[in-house]
Order: sequence, then structure tokens, then C-alpha cells
Amino acid sequence: MAGEWWRGAVIYQIYPRSFFDSNGDGIGDLAGIVDRLDYVAGLGVDAIWVSPFFASPMADFGYDVSDYRAVDPIFGTLDDFDRLVARAHVLGLKVLIDQVWSHTSDQHAWFRDSRRAGDALHADWYVWADPSPDGTPPNNWLSVFGGPAWTWDAQRRQYYLHHFLSCQPQLNLRNPATMEAVLASGAFWLDRGVDGFRLDAVDFLTHDAKLRSNPPQPPPGGVFPAKLFGLQSHIHDMTQPDVLDVFHAIRRLLDGYPDRTTLGELSSQAGAAGRIARYTAGTDYLHMAYSLGFMRAEFGRDIVLQWLADAAAADPSSWTAWSFSNHDVPRVASRWGNSPDGTPDRDLVRMLMGLLLSLRGSICVYQGEELGLTESVIGFGDLHDPFGIAHYPDYVGRDGCRTPMPWQIDAAQAGFTTGKPWLPVDTAHRQLSVDVQERDPSSTLHQWRRFLAWRKTHPALIGGDLELVAAPAPLVAFRRIGEGERLLVVINFGDDIADLPARLIAGTHPTSGHGFALVERAGSVALPRYGMLFATEHR
Repeated sequence: MAGEWWRGAVIYQIYPRSFFDSNGDGIGDLAGIVDRLDYVAGLGVDAIWVSPFFASPMADFGYDVSDYRAVDPIFGTLDDFDRLVARAHVLGLKVLIDQVWSHTSDQHAWFRDSRRAGDALHADWYVWADPSPDGTPPNNWLSVFGGPAWTWDAQRRQYYLHHFLSCQPQLNLRNPATMEAVLASGAFWLDRGVDGFRLDAVDFLTHDAKLRSNPPQPPPGGVFPAKLFGLQSHIHDMTQPDVLDVFHAIRRLLDGYPDRTTLGELSSQAGAAGRIARYTAGTDYLHMAYSLGFMRAEFGRDIVLQWLADAAAADPSSWTAWSFSNHDVPRVASRWGNSPDGTPDRDLVRMLMGLLLSLRGSICVYQGEELGLTESVIGFGDLHDPFGIAHYPDYVGRDGCRTPMPWQIDAAQAGFTTGKPWLPVDTAHRQLSVDVQERDPSSTLHQWRRFLAWRKTHPALIGGDLELVAAPAPLVAFRRIGEGERLLVVINFGDDIADLPARLIAGTHPTSGHGFALVERAGSVALPRYGMLFATEHR
């Protein structure tokens, strides 16, 4: 598929604040990314996705943008960004950047002007509403981060909508002028050579135009949760049908630039698989999308079978992006990869790698996932995430997955910075640092490199179709089919050796080079605990 490099691509997410600090101020920066791009390219990935580096008050660490076309000074300059793109392209890496188009910072010039109302140029660029007759907000919508989704503005004498922090006012993308300005800011970065956008919070891009209240959703067991957002059925404040109009406008912009792509982030609201299929099918909307709901699910054989069934039944033209970790969820090595005593089970962590890289779709890998980094425990005094601070201790926020990358075991701050890091370096991460794993051929880092290199030699894994294959518990089996190749994948979800039924592997030939081994016993073939089989089928 000419120009569709993104189909089956492996995209490495870089969270700039925590990747590498080039100037000793304790915060990672664009120059630091450039300094470590050879390492990223050496993994065998196809692209990088750089989280926000735009001008921002940093109330939500860059997801509150005050100028879409400027680099925040803590991350460097536009020249630094241009060097990043140029170096990435020399190394064969595509570059995706975040675009936060559902909302801005309240410090954005557009919002400051919008507050004046009247004949202000930007009067209708945000979502404003009159109060209810008793002065309360116009409806019952809740913010994801806690409290009402409306804040009273005394200057304008109206409420404004914000789905997250009160300093993140919602853009009115139904206003053609707003949409045109947002797209123009995207064109600014496309003209600088970026290869696509990761679109933040796309389920929140539009809302019910009538501002109808959401119906209640009683809490399980009658116990109120720490995060009240779960007490509503979110049928009016998000996931609206006319979001397709927004996607269509974005797609028209991207279609004017050859070989560019979009990656949408969906919420964890129910029905994500169907929304992904609807949003990415055909050529009018998004190219690919992933859901936070996949990452927040209770992991196990049953949920994987459901994922595979959904993938097999989806519109063939739709395209899922799979992600097991990112900057918003606890690290997968701790969240899904823990043994009963709470420590990471390295066999299970390796299986999660193999599963992720075998699914039909594109793949997002979060920095440090290739090292098997665990979730860090951050004391309240060191928390920065406003979400965590507001809900502590029931929910500790997202800082635990955002701690600095460990580059050198014996260096100050594990080689991330020569100054004081913005979040503490996890002591446990030193033993997992890049230099330690470089010296160990059996390390998680080398396992990722081997598997990624092997995956490139099997086109069925990159762009092929997927068929679910019946297999007895604790096994899960599926087939990837494409470009003249049929590849059987079998996974042992059990904590013990599992025999492979003869009927399942009949007519197949096991492949090698991916790092997973079989067990021969009593004339049968078996998978070790959390093992995987990859076998070519002859038909």
C-alpha cells in the first residue's frame, strides 16, 4: 500500500520531560531527544511520537497549550525541533507529534480574547453557556479531573466548559473559524516536516449541542468512587456522532501532505472497539486509533480473546493501534506483568511484548517499556500530577509512569540529568538501565530488538489479516495472513507448561529468531509458562 507506511508500524512514544536532559535543569528537552535518537533507531522501531513540547503554563504538563506554534523554552527552540526532525529522518524514523485540539490553556490569547464576548474576534471560539436560573452550571457534566465541568467567568458572566482542569477551556470546533485556525496550526508543523499527529482526547472533541444533562450511573456496590466521573453515563458530554465532521476536516488537511498520518486517542468509555472501527474505516476520517480502555482492562485470557474477536470482525479497512503503556497509565510491567508477590514476572513481561507485537494493527511502545521498567512509587511530597494530587491516596495519578529514563547505572540520576530531576529517579530502575542491559544478551532490551528485527521479516505480522483459532485453555491461538504468508501464533496464558494439541499445529513449521523457545517432552511439543509459538502454515 503505497504511502501507508503507518500500517503495522511500531511507534515509540517519547515523553520529553523524562527522556534525556541536555542542559542540566532536570527536565528533558528536544536536544536531549536528538542526543538519544540513535538508541531509538537501534531498537528497530519505525517512528517516534513526541508528547507535547509547545508553549504552556504546564498546569497539565504541556496538555494545556498556550501557543500551538511555539516551543516552550524549557524544551528548547524551533531550531531544536527542526534538528530533531532532520536527524530522525536521516535515521529512517518518522516523526509524529501530539496535537491537543479539544482544549487550550486559559492563558492562550484566543481564550483571553473570548472572555470579552461582545464583538471579540474569538467570542465563540470556546464553549460558553448561561447559568441555570438559580445560578448553577447549565447541566450536570463532570470534569474527568474532579468537580463540575463548568467554571463561572465573572468577566464574561457565563460559564465555560472544561473536561479536564478548569484552566483547560474547551474549544468550540463547530465554529468554522475555530476549526480553520486549529488546522492552520497543524499545517505549520506539517510544513516543518512532521509525518503525522497523535490527536489527544478525540472523544471530547464535540458534545451535545443542546447541553443536555447526563443520566446517572449508580456506583458498583453503592460505594461512591474517589473519581466522581464514573457516576454518570457519558452520552451527552462526549463520543458524539458529529465528531466525524471534525475528523473529516483533519483528514482533508493531512491528504494535502503525502505519506502523513493521524493517530487518535480514544477514552476508556464502553464501545471503544466499535468507535475505532467507525473512526478509521475507509479514507475519510482517522488513519488509526487506540483506546485507553484496552490498557485499563483487567488483563487475562478472556480479555485477549475478546480483543482478537473484535479485530477479526472489524471492517477490513479500519485500523487499530495497540498500546499497553503510555504516559497516562501505570506501566505494563507492574500493571499486568506482576507475579503474586507483586514483583514483575519477566516471563509474563516478555509474553506481553510478543502479544503486543503480533496483533493486527500498528503498535505504540512507551519509552522504557523496552527495558521492562516498573511503575514507580512516588511520595505525596514529590507528586506533580494535578490528577493524582486531587485524588490521593485512592488514586496516585500518573507520575509513577513518568519518572526519568535510566541510562547509566552508576551515573548521577542514572544518567538522565546532571541536575535535580523534576521527578525522582527510581532506585529500582538503575538495575534496568540501558547500559546494564546493553551488556546482557538475555536482557529485556535485547529481547525487544531481536523480536522487532524478526517481525520485519514476516509481512503477515505487519499488515496481514487476523483469524481467531480455537484452542483449549490456557492457550490462545490466532492466525496472521498476508502477502503469501500464513503464520500461526499460539500463546500459553498459564503459569505452567502447556502441551500443544496435535491438531492445532498440524501442517505447521515453527519459526526461529524471535526469542521464544518450545519444550519437547514425551514425544509432544509444549509451550513453557507464558511461552509463545510462531509457526508458518503450509497450504
